[in-house]
Amino acid sequence: MGAVAATFVATDADGAIVGTYYLRPNQPCLGAHVANAGYVVAEAARGRGVGHALCRHSQEEARRRGFTAMQFNLVVSTNTAGVAAWSRNGFRTIGRLPGGFRHPRLGEVDALVMFKTLA
Repeated sequence: MGAVAATFVATDADGAIVGTYYLRPNQPCLGAHVANAGYVVAEAARGRGVGHALCRHSQEEARRRGFTAMQFNLVVSTNTAGVAAWSRNGFRTIGRLPGGFRHPRLGEVDALVMFKTLA
């Protein structure tokens, strides 16, 4: 994953890993005040609010670390659950990359850039 500022893991009551995310600056140097995060939720845990909880936690952690905004550079437009979760968490789509993602079943689909100010 390259230089990662921090990685977090979510577990269920039995200690099983249900999700993880990394948090890092979106860009080096003069863009380092904007955070970027990437999330993975275990297939068995999907639909249980894990992604939403990870997103909330990442925003709190980003604020704690001094970031003033968060940006997701590539949200696959066909990932309706992800787009809805990020939207519920206050992110808005600020850009669309036509055909920016090669989906294994659907072919080239749009990728979204989503952003939120944390201040």
